[in-house]
Amino acid sequence: MIEGNKINKDKIAMVGTPCQILAAAKMDKYQDIIGESPINISIGLFCMENFSYNYMKELLSHYNINMKDIKECRIEKGYLWFFLTQDDVFKIPLDEAKKCIRKSCQICMDFTSELSDISVGSVGSPEGWSTIIIRTDKGLKLVDDAEKDNYIKTRPISDKGLILMDKLAMEKKKENKVEISRRERVGRPVISRRFLPEEDFEAEIADCQFKDLKSDVIDIGACVLCGACFLVCPENIIKIEDRKPEVKGECPEGCKACYAACPRTYVSEGITDKEESERKPFGDYIKIVSAKAPMINGQDGGVATALLSYALSNNIVDQVLVVDKSSTEPWKPVPKLTDNVAEVLEASGTKYAACPTFKSLKMGKEVKSGGK
Repeated sequence: MIEGNKINKDKIAMVGTPCQILAAAKMDKYQDIIGESPINISIGLFCMENFSYNYMKELLSHYNINMKDIKECRIEKGYLWFFLTQDDVFKIPLDEAKKCIRKSCQICMDFTSELSDISVGSVGSPEGWSTIIIRTDKGLKLVDDAEKDNYIKTRPISDKGLILMDKLAMEKKKENKVEISRRERVGRPVISRRFLPEEDFEAEIADCQFKDLKSDVIDIGACVLCGACFLVCPENIIKIEDRKPEVKGECPEGCKACYAACPRTYVSEGITDKEESERKPFGDYIKIVSAKAPMINGQDGGVATALLSYALSNNIVDQVLVVDKSSTEPWKPVPKLTDNVAEVLEASGTKYAACPTFKSLKMGKEVKSGGK
C-alpha cells in the first residue's frame, strides 16, 4: 500500500472490473516506472458495462424509486433488476438503462476480466451459482484450497453455459470495436487499443504527464475513474474530489507514473496481445467451473466474497480491497481496504457504478468520493 511516498509491504487481494484489473496489471508490469505494486491476488468480475450513479439516480426518480430503498441490484434477462425493501422488485429494460452507461465502458473489449488471477460472474452457471475462470497457478491454488476447506464447492460448467459466455463476450468485443472505429473517425483516438511492442512502450510514454492524461483520456470521456493515477502519483498532487481526476500542483520533470498506470492509455504487448484479445472470447485460462459458497448467502453464489474471505482468514493476504456502499449516499459505491472478514461479507454484491477503487490503497481507509 502506498502511503505518501512509502510502500507498505502488505499483501493485498482485490476484486474489480476489467478496467480496474487492467490498471492493476499495468502497475505490476511497470514497477520500475510506478513503484512496487501492492496487489498480490486479483479477482476480476464479468462486466458488460457500468452506469453513472447520478444518472441512474435521476432515472429511478422518474419511477418514484429512492436509492435508499434498494437492497440489491443485478442484470439478468435483458433487464436491470432492483430488489427493494418490503420485498418489492422493480426492473428497467436494459435498452432504457443504457442512457446511464458511462462513455468509457463503450470502448472496453473485455467481458471477463482477462488479466485477473481468477474471474467470477453469473453468466454460464445456474441460478445461485457463479462461473469461475481460473487463469493463473496462483488463482488455481486459491480455488483448490478454498474448496478443500469448504468455503466453496465446484462442479463442471455445462456446454450450454460456455456457449452463452462465448456469445456475450464476443458481442461485447464486436459492438465496442464498432464504437472504437466510430470515435476514431471523428478524431478521438482510443489509444488503449493501439497496442505497442514492449520495447516501444516506455519510449512512447517518456514525456507523458498528467496534462497528456487529461487530453488523451479524461477530456474525451475515456476515464474509468479507477483511481490508479491518484494511487501512483509520487507527489500526491492528483485529486479525485468530484467526477474527474484533477491535478493540484506541478508534475515533476520526467514523472510519467499516472500515464503508465492508466488503463486507457497505451497497453504494451507484454501485457496482452491485441489480436488474441479480440479473437479469444475469455482470454487465456487454465479451466472454467461453476461454483457456489455454501456458507454465504451472497449474490450469484457469493463466490468472490468467499474467496476473499478465505484468503484473508488464512493469511494468504493481509488486506483485501472491496467496494462497499456509502453510509451517506444510498447505494453509491465507495472503496474499502480492510483486514476484517465481517467487512468483506458486508460489502458483497455488485454495485454497477464507477468507483475510484485504488484510492483506498493510498488513504488506508474507506474513502468517500464523487464520481459519475
